[in-house]
Amino acid sequence: MIKGPLETRRYLARLDTNALGHLYTDCLIIGGGVAGLRCAIEAARTGQVIALLKDKLSESNTYHAQGGIAVVIREDDTFESHITDTLKTGCGLCDPEIVKKVVEAGPAQIQQLLQWSAPFDKDGDQLAVGREGGHSNFRVAHALGDATGKALSNTLVHQARQNQNIKIFEQCFAIDLLTKDNCCYGVFCFHPKHGYQCIWARRTVLASGGAGQLYRETTNPAGATADGLAMAYRAGAVLNDLEFMQFHPTTLYIAGAERKLITEALRGAGGYLVDRAGRRFMADYHEMAELAPRDIVSRAIYTHMAQTGATNIFLDVRHLGKKWLAERFPTISALCKSFDINVDEDLIPVRPSAHYMVGGVKTDINGRTNIDQLYCCGEAAATGLHGANRLASNSLLEGLVFGRFVGELIADEIANNHGEVERRTIKYEIAQSKRTVLDIPDVTNSLRALMWRNVGIERCGDRLDETVELIDVWRRYVMDKVLDTPQGWQCQNMLTVCRLIADSARRRQETRGVHCRTDYPETDDKNFAQHIEVFPVTAD
Repeated sequence: MIKGPLETRRYLARLDTNALGHLYTDCLIIGGGVAGLRCAIEAARTGQVIALLKDKLSESNTYHAQGGIAVVIREDDTFESHITDTLKTGCGLCDPEIVKKVVEAGPAQIQQLLQWSAPFDKDGDQLAVGREGGHSNFRVAHALGDATGKALSNTLVHQARQNQNIKIFEQCFAIDLLTKDNCCYGVFCFHPKHGYQCIWARRTVLASGGAGQLYRETTNPAGATADGLAMAYRAGAVLNDLEFMQFHPTTLYIAGAERKLITEALRGAGGYLVDRAGRRFMADYHEMAELAPRDIVSRAIYTHMAQTGATNIFLDVRHLGKKWLAERFPTISALCKSFDINVDEDLIPVRPSAHYMVGGVKTDINGRTNIDQLYCCGEAAATGLHGANRLASNSLLEGLVFGRFVGELIADEIANNHGEVERRTIKYEIAQSKRTVLDIPDVTNSLRALMWRNVGIERCGDRLDETVELIDVWRRYVMDKVLDTPQGWQCQNMLTVCRLIADSARRRQETRGVHCRTDYPETDDKNFAQHIEVFPVTAD
């Protein structure tokens, strides 16, 4: 393993657990996406569960997911094929045991969702499945056309709200994990109504989602600011593969408007990528053309835009038919209509955006981290499934599978541990800073622009060095402050994780998966067929 420490303080705010209000639960889950909700439902079989969300349930990456869930359903498909596609896309860094475990668990997760009345689309009596980039078969189950995430989230929320053992706390910001002697006892959090408080738990699960908001251009909702990764890092958790940020090839590009995802399933259904001259160009870059893995498509678009001096390319779906598109892709059709794009006549302007954090908190096959009583699942975790690049629609699958497995394990542990929830006395003081106060929104916006410019689809050593230097300057004037708002804590978390991403990216002196180094364009299996691991200098 290659290790890259970054010195940081243990807690973002002053802390005295004896002076705060307290809540107690058997299982605390930070996050309300597919992994967190699935985990909550399972853990609630034997204990009390609190699910803590920084925003509303509708603001998770899960809720906004469009494409679907990759799972072997058709008779002409096999587990071996899905496993092979996943390993190939992961470019040598997947854990084969994890891949096999997740892929083979997929069909049972779909059956469970069907029993919970999930509204999957049907083709006659069978589930309808599409095809996406990197897949050798049709195996992406979808719901409500292109609103699979919304359907999945609503199904899991309904199950959770029916369970008296589950409490969902929305708009409550988790500041830091409460740890002592490398053991996690819960979380130090802030609620706008109740103020600072501690939630103590027998088991704590990080299911805090992604990190797309670290970049100026992203498909992710506003809350995807990598808080869970920063919290885990300060607590002493090992993180893996942070250099692997996946960029989605197609987001709607309207100057001045927020970026919106244009699902890969449109290309799976026959959509073409064309330049401003109307020419299909993906065959110049890969034999699978529009259905090549995401890293290849994103990089091809980036290169083609640079060569042609364009700010975007186009998705051509005119030949698919407006009526069919409205039925199969109602979300995309409505989005295009809102910008006066007639999908029957007009090309859809698109370009890549930051989409999915492939790396995260390192876990074992059961979702355990290196901190006792702390688990991690979903996008915040580095389970070994994705390697250097995630296969399309494997993310919701991973969230379902590991959410269930972690929840089952915690349910068993709770059932076998009948003691009281432990509470610890933790005090942490922070000296008053004498340095200048920087404007937090300005730092945040500048940081996101820097990451997009220097740690984006293509990277090089000089720019990565520059990025680390600039982030260190901002950190010097921001990380020493005691801030008291979610916006301030988010900025501090973003600075921490961006620094780790940039350092991991400059350490990986090769091109592999979603990590492209223009100064090291070849894959170097001799020196880099391994994970880059980061850990803090101190914890507790």
